[in-house]
Amino acid sequence: MSGAVASNASVDLRIDWTQEQARALYDLPFPELLFRAQETHRRHFDPARIDSATLLSIKTGGCPEDCGYCAQSAHWNTGVPASRLMAVEQVLAAARQAKAGGATRFCMGAAWRAPKDRDMDAVCAMIEGVRQLGLETCVTLGMLTGPQVGRLAAAGLDYYNHNVDTSRAFYPEIITTRTVDDRLETLARVRAGGIKVCCGGIVGMGESVDDRIAMLVMLATLDPHPESVPLNMWHPIAGVPIMERARPADAIDFVRLVALARLLLPRSVVRLAAGREAMSDEAQALCFLAGANSIFTGDVLLTAGNPGRDRDTELLARLGMAFTGQDIGTGAAPDDPSRPWTAAPCDCGSRSFEFVP
Repeated sequence: MSGAVASNASVDLRIDWTQEQARALYDLPFPELLFRAQETHRRHFDPARIDSATLLSIKTGGCPEDCGYCAQSAHWNTGVPASRLMAVEQVLAAARQAKAGGATRFCMGAAWRAPKDRDMDAVCAMIEGVRQLGLETCVTLGMLTGPQVGRLAAAGLDYYNHNVDTSRAFYPEIITTRTVDDRLETLARVRAGGIKVCCGGIVGMGESVDDRIAMLVMLATLDPHPESVPLNMWHPIAGVPIMERARPADAIDFVRLVALARLLLPRSVVRLAAGREAMSDEAQALCFLAGANSIFTGDVLLTAGNPGRDRDTELLARLGMAFTGQDIGTGAAPDDPSRPWTAAPCDCGSRSFEFVP
């Protein structure tokens, strides 16, 4: 685990959460909710460190799925042209640039319902090349067969991203070309193949608060939990069906969701994904306090905008935080790996714990 720390806390991993229990946590007074989330976060992670990942669209547009939120669906007129799969060397050049910018994970996304076997040679070569650069690898390619999972595992893939998007109840309102169970079946194949799971959802598509909570409960009842949980805030895209019903997520509501994710999924990396460009610095700071500990960096996420890395570095420095692998407070020189991060004991009423190597 990135930034993991030892403590005297008891094991808090559960896979038996109910909707009612999760809603009760979400509805706690805001100070209590953030206190519990921060306490849980500190049991497993260094609270001053943020992981950095870069996302590249290796095949854009022309997707046959009818996801009502997506600019890359062939069903909607969004102005996003369909492209072919990028050449391997183009992808590796982008990965080198991402590493030079400080990224520790390189994610590659292709707008497919499912990859064709003829495309797997190139995708596997991308994975192998990115790993040779010393970066963690993640891909999102749609639904997978067992043999395809085997090929990705053999190439050394670290993470497979396949979001559940929303609750089981709301899912048919945004997608008709696949079901939640289709998604869960691919996740099960990925897990059985020994690949780590990256799985989260999207808020602001017209779903209810209970739908958002149900999405997290779905993830928190998987055994084991996803290692990585991206939370996306949907941003307006002209031409897609959900424009008529979409409502931006209130910042406080989103922070509550981040805190709930930290409480239900205590050992998972919680990533602020799409939508950060519209968030204030103060909202992002609250998300970090609530337990978010990873962000996507780079100017573009697939087809959406994203804050520049300089802005992110400046914000973290103002907060006395830093990206993983950088010095606290400067965001510059890498840490000495042999020097552990240690904080003074935190005495919080009857609760106290200390970060140790």
